[in-house]
Amino acid sequence: MTEITNDRELHAALNGLGAVQQRLLAAGFVKSVLHLCTDERIARVLETAADPEASDAALAEALKTARATTFDCHTRCGSEGDWLEQAGYFVARAAVAALTPLGQMPGGIAWQAAMSARMAQTSKSIVTGDNTAGLESENQYRLLAGFLNS
Repeated sequence: MTEITNDRELHAALNGLGAVQQRLLAAGFVKSVLHLCTDERIARVLETAADPEASDAALAEALKTARATTFDCHTRCGSEGDWLEQAGYFVARAAVAALTPLGQMPGGIAWQAAMSARMAQTSKSIVTGDNTAGLESENQYRLLAGFLNS
């Protein structure tokens, strides 16, 4: 039974996964923070990312939509730095990572999705004062361990 307890183990285990496995796990990371993004397009593209049988064409179209969403979310954040809107931006970035072809994202697609999900939680915690970013790391360790043990 595999146990993941820190980021070094998380990153090493993620690097050992294939493209589809990384995409599916990255989709799980995005799903855990999806509630922080009010843009419905991310929920739709997440369905494609989470589909192990998704075609290359469907993945490319979903990636295009996710990228457009990041620009829209970033714009909504505004110069005042609305942290809840910033959280939505990072959720959209996590979705982009999940949909990016393997090898085109520094550190790997699942790793980047995990880090963006944490940034979304960090943005939320600035508003709420809760330590949701730390909890997100632990959630990611559990998600990966469950994935590897299934």
